[in-house]
Amino acid sequence: MPYPLDAAAVRSWCGLALEALGRERERIDAINVYPVADGDTGTNLYLTLESAARAVEAAFDGHTSAGTAPCLADAIGAMAHGALIGARGNSGTIVAQLLRGMTEVLAATDGSADALRRALRRAAASTYEAVAHPVEGTVLTVATAAADAAERAAAGAAGAAEVARAAHEGARTALQATPGQLAVLGRAGVVDAGGCGLVALLGALADALSGEVSVTPVAVRADAPLPEAAGCEVADGAAAEGRGDPEGPAFEVIYLLEAGDAAVARLRTRLDGLGDSLVVVGGDGLWNVHVHVDDAGAAVEAGIEAGRPYRVRITHFGGASRTKEPAMTARAVVAVVPGAGLAGLCAEAGAMPVAVRPGEPPASGELVQAIRQAHAREVMLLPNDPDLRHTAAAAAEQARTEGVRVALIPTRAAVQGIAALAVHEPGRSFDEDVVAMTAAAGATRYAELAVAERQSWTMAGVCQAGDVLGLIDGDVVVIGSDLTRTAMTVLDRMLSAGGEMVTLVLGADAPGALAERLERHVRERHLAVDTVVYEGGQHAAPLLIGVE
Repeated sequence: MPYPLDAAAVRSWCGLALEALGRERERIDAINVYPVADGDTGTNLYLTLESAARAVEAAFDGHTSAGTAPCLADAIGAMAHGALIGARGNSGTIVAQLLRGMTEVLAATDGSADALRRALRRAAASTYEAVAHPVEGTVLTVATAAADAAERAAAGAAGAAEVARAAHEGARTALQATPGQLAVLGRAGVVDAGGCGLVALLGALADALSGEVSVTPVAVRADAPLPEAAGCEVADGAAAEGRGDPEGPAFEVIYLLEAGDAAVARLRTRLDGLGDSLVVVGGDGLWNVHVHVDDAGAAVEAGIEAGRPYRVRITHFGGASRTKEPAMTARAVVAVVPGAGLAGLCAEAGAMPVAVRPGEPPASGELVQAIRQAHAREVMLLPNDPDLRHTAAAAAEQARTEGVRVALIPTRAAVQGIAALAVHEPGRSFDEDVVAMTAAAGATRYAELAVAERQSWTMAGVCQAGDVLGLIDGDVVVIGSDLTRTAMTVLDRMLSAGGEMVTLVLGADAPGALAERLERHVRERHLAVDTVVYEGGQHAAPLLIGVE
């Protein structure tokens, strides 16, 4: 029995899509040869839809608590927003834009067949707007074919379920033609992996509206019959033959960005000059940025200039040696960092950063995924926050069950992580490296400057809202009214016990002359102590301090 396109249908669509991608993600990963043969398109699409599904469930829970029922605009808007903030990889970012395009139409309609037709057309068009250099034979082509098929079905006065089914069939047909449209697919004998994921997504929509759920698996051999439902077909030898561009950029950089339209337009131009596979999606002040570059730090810095980047993820492809199944390296470092600036710094030092904002700590699953993406047999995990100790331990334990040797370095602050990275040496034994990094972190005292949000009791007395707080090793030791003078007091207290190196990490809101004044203070008051300054970009603390 057909169902209307309403909030309940969107909820069902999310669930069915997540199930379909969960079943098929390994097969989709296996045919991933474009734009980079890194074998993760299926996983990225699954994680993107998982975020979308969580957002939809949260929307329903919110309405239930308020005693109301969500409307179509609430549900489809939540789905698109969840996909945007959780988008992974090139494919996930494009799917997030597809959902946003559909939302632009469906949020102001009753979910009719004609509305779905227009939503699919807008979705296809929006992907071309988001991709810097559109390429045919990809998910973009498949989305356009789906919209074309939906147009034809709607012209015949079909219902929403029939329009969705027609879009799915049109996408399946277009998917089979992709090897003849994109040379890298033809050489590998595979269809486009992102397009395959879109076929599964549209099949789930058709199932949600028709009430006829299919679980036909993806066919992976050229001699296999074309599935009746959400499948894609690839040639024999795909796993062995698939190769991406061996000379492409070394890093994938993804982050969420709070910025205005004009700043994002300038960002697009700058990132387009830095690398390729540029996709920028979103709007209304929130964007998801995806690009492949050789200079990960420059890509992050461009985001900092445009606005406030966060949830920065930087993945190393392995340079010219990368293939569809990335070669396992001997050792890697995964570091949680409070801000985009430090994410770029860690990437340049050879670590895989997981950048977070205050109040948004990473889940253990996100850390496990970062460990997997490091493609290393041995991994050092730096939580850089005492509150992440248990989360990091759980992630390490899960990774160990998957055959990765993981050492949890007990870093309690970002500056301790910087100190640990400074002595990291892949050439020595794993155990020796762990000991050296742990010792460097333990020898680094840490402090931060913060601004009190309310009146409260501290170890240094009562503070008022707006007071500057100086914390050493997590405890408030100074309450002041001026950021620079309070920082000087904190530095003097820390250096009274000795020290050879001061590390200053500036927050996004730190005064422009702060670093210069503190460097001069250390130079004049503490002989033979060196100072190094980093732009951290973190949002919670205007200044982080480390003393070694």
